[in-house]
Amino acid sequence: MTAFPLRFLSRPATVLAATAALLLTGCAGSKVQDNTTYDFGPAAMRATPAGQGAATATPAALVVMDATGPDALENERMYYRLNYADALQAHTYANSRWASSPLQLVTQRIKTRLAQSGIKVLSATDASTGVPLLRVEVEDFVHAFGGVSQSEGQVALRASLFNDHRLVDQRSFSRTTPAASADAAGGARALAASMDGIAADMLAWLATLDTRKR
Repeated sequence: MTAFPLRFLSRPATVLAATAALLLTGCAGSKVQDNTTYDFGPAAMRATPAGQGAATATPAALVVMDATGPDALENERMYYRLNYADALQAHTYANSRWASSPLQLVTQRIKTRLAQSGIKVLSATDASTGVPLLRVEVEDFVHAFGGVSQSEGQVALRASLFNDHRLVDQRSFSRTTPAASADAAGGARALAASMDGIAADMLAWLATLDTRKR
C-alpha cells in the first residue's frame, strides 16, 4: 500500500496514520525493507493492424537519439504526484526504483518497437548519412493520483523527425493508463502500458511521413 506524506492528512487522520505505521513496523520487526526494482518488462510482439503493413511508408532505417527530458528523469527514482492534494509537488517512492532512468527506458522501448516493426535502428555513432533521424523529448512521466485509491500512469513526449537536417514533421504524443493498484507496482505497469501505446502511435505516425530527399 502506498505511504502518502503525513502533511496531506488532517490532524485526526495523521494520528491514525501514525498509529497504523507503528503497528506495521511492529509486525515487520527490525527488518529493513528491501528496494524493489521495476522496468517495462518484455516487449511482446504486437499484431499489425488490419490495412497496415507493406503498403505503408515507414522508413527502412532510422537514427534514434537518446531521449531527453527534465533532470528528474535522469535518475532511477520513481515519482508520483498527489494531484488531489498538491499537483505541483512531486514525491518519490521510498523503497521502489527503476532499473534505469525513465529516459533510458523510453529510449530502449522506442528502439525495440521500431526494430520489431522491421525498421533498422541506428545510433548517432553509426554511419548514417542520408538516414532520417528521430529525436524524442519526454515532457511528463509520472504516476499521478486523482484520489487516494485512483491513479494512472501518465506519459507525454514530443517526437521530431529530421532528414538531412531538415525537419520532416513534429508531433506530440500522450497516453494515460489507469493503474490497477495505488502503489509503485501499479504505477510501473501503468507507465509501461502508456509507453507501449505511445510507441504504437509513433509507428503509425512515421508510416504517414515522406522521408525521401527533396
